[in-house]
Amino acid sequence: SHAKEILHCLKEKYFKELQDLEVDGQKVEMPQSLSWYPEELAWHTNLSRKILRKSPQLEKFHQFLVSETECGNISRQEAVSMIPPLLLNVNPHHKILDMCAAPGSKTAQLIEMLHADMNVPFPKGFVIANDVDNKRCYLLVHQAKRLNSPCIMVVNHDASSIPNLQIDVDGRKEVLFYDRILCDVPCSGDGTMRKNIDVWKKWTTQNSLQLHGLQLRIATRGVEQLAEGGRMVYSTCSLNPIENEAVIASLLEKSQGALELADVSYELPGLKRMPGITKWKVMLKDGQWIEEWKDVPSNRQTQIRPTMFPIKDEEKLKTMNLERCLRILPHHQNTGGFFVAVLIKKSPMPWNKRQPKVHQKLPQRAGETEVTAANSDNGSECITEELTLAENEESKKAQELQNSDTEQSKKEGVCGPPPSKKMKLFGFKEDPFVFLPEDDPLFLPIQKFYALDPSFPKMNLLTRTQEGKKRQLYMVSKELRNVLLNNSEKMKVINTGIKVWSRNSDGEQFGCAFRLAQEGIYTLYPFIHARIINVCIEDVKILLTQENPFLSKFSSETQKKVKDMAMGSIVLKYDPDPEKPDDLQCPIVLCGWQGKTSLRAFVPKNERLHYLRMMGVEVFKAKRKEEESESKTEEEVQHRLAQTEEGMDVEDKEHDLVTKMEADIGEESSHSPVESSAMEVENKIEALDQSSKNANSHVSQESKDTDTSNVKD
Repeated sequence: SHAKEILHCLKEKYFKELQDLEVDGQKVEMPQSLSWYPEELAWHTNLSRKILRKSPQLEKFHQFLVSETECGNISRQEAVSMIPPLLLNVNPHHKILDMCAAPGSKTAQLIEMLHADMNVPFPKGFVIANDVDNKRCYLLVHQAKRLNSPCIMVVNHDASSIPNLQIDVDGRKEVLFYDRILCDVPCSGDGTMRKNIDVWKKWTTQNSLQLHGLQLRIATRGVEQLAEGGRMVYSTCSLNPIENEAVIASLLEKSQGALELADVSYELPGLKRMPGITKWKVMLKDGQWIEEWKDVPSNRQTQIRPTMFPIKDEEKLKTMNLERCLRILPHHQNTGGFFVAVLIKKSPMPWNKRQPKVHQKLPQRAGETEVTAANSDNGSECITEELTLAENEESKKAQELQNSDTEQSKKEGVCGPPPSKKMKLFGFKEDPFVFLPEDDPLFLPIQKFYALDPSFPKMNLLTRTQEGKKRQLYMVSKELRNVLLNNSEKMKVINTGIKVWSRNSDGEQFGCAFRLAQEGIYTLYPFIHARIINVCIEDVKILLTQENPFLSKFSSETQKKVKDMAMGSIVLKYDPDPEKPDDLQCPIVLCGWQGKTSLRAFVPKNERLHYLRMMGVEVFKAKRKEEESESKTEEEVQHRLAQTEEGMDVEDKEHDLVTKMEADIGEESSHSPVESSAMEVENKIEALDQSSKNANSHVSQESKDTDTSNVKD
């Protein structure tokens, strides 16, 4: 419902203001919706970044884009990179793996699809987003956190050897197979040459020859972990067949019929595409073309492999249906170049044939929430890996040794980082994920104060501190809890869970030491039965524009409700009135604090601005005025921050740059309704992007996802 409101706001306000605008003597071209993206939720603009940033006439539109991006309400992304998640056909119950996820724009799309029904706080599905580069994992965390989902976990592994995870199904350990896998592999990025000047400087024929092996290994690891009937999308931002059709053909050949290319010609109508190709040549460093493997000079046979060449057997080639791959060419619809292939797994991979066996049918009862190992499209059987007897004996012994060390921590619900002997830890050492014990005395006052529903899944609450005071409480879905508890030894988790409560020492005297956190309120709200105040739209405007308004400023109905309520953390709920179509038509839930004589909202600054824009309140501040007002009120703001600092994030030890960036735009700065420079925020995102630019060859594809000019609600 919020996306629809933003779309309405864009069309009725911002696009109309661009209509007759001229910048540097040129008429501004109106943004256009992408015809192939569902429900008009993606728009394309030809405005260059330079013009968008520097033109005073466009400053208002630019601030809108930056502010809404920070809230997670829009994402700016290359148009073609929106295609793979759409072709995955995600449903809210799907278990999804994003193998090479940073910087995270596609991951954000996947999270949206899981939460298609906003009335379900915990979808049964989840997204595990992986990246090999530790620094880029924090960029991924920053992107995913904007969406406030309890169903996302960011992990740090080499995608070509990402470990098999286990889950507990009815007290039995089973291997986790994914229903959907996004395999957006590192590539030469030659499809991005329109926007990426580096490609022109650095491109050589060697790029794709060096990447082919890695791409094939990642794709192979992906299909091994795919459930039967599941879908994997392989994509690159390259048009080189050695990185594309050669990888797919090799994968299909060694799958011996276990995989097939899906025909997606009827999906995404309006998207102009070319079929995959079946014939190509391989070029050596010196520019010499080679048509077959047998012609490769013996001194080059280590760099050039047989899998790089097209299949010669016409019959075999025909059954592969390589023409079902999608090639998106830049000049067809003013985009980047892109390649996509959609694979469906019909049976286990030949080298896994002896392992899997059918255990049971999927539970079909309504309301069943048990985690299942492989939930395929048609509700087919669950598959689990069964080791051979010899392997079984070995694994049992190893397991016993391991269990003696880990059983204690398992009982305590601690999911720490893997031991350094087993896995070399790169980058920042993460704090453990500690689930709240069932009898934790911390929870009782919270439950009583907020009158939590008996169905509230308190087992899913976790903290990041093993000893000392718990300052923040986070929440994950039941399914992710299962994954966390059963795999802490083999998995490096960077981040998971959304913050739902923050410690506030003032609250203790009113019966609860924890105040509600805005980022988790939409997940938590369905379970809260006390301390809810329904407010009208005028009250919402007061709450979002005034720092600490007196109760007398609110409507008489609100004043009556507050009168009988104890001081402390509260929920402020706005429900739209269908009989007033001009008012905001989406529900709003805000965290607040009730004082003796006042009522205030605890909402991050950009989120405040978002709600005000949706209500038609003008929030734009011109740069100069803003700078003046900032310098005048700096002391006042510092004083205010000192007072409200307590209970804010101190244990999220995320990457320095991300932490600093989030501090500038997070709750600490939320108490001033004045909008700070949008340029600063964007520059910080850029700086972070830049810092990891050379970390992974995939950067050339999408490190500019946050910068390019496509707007997606």
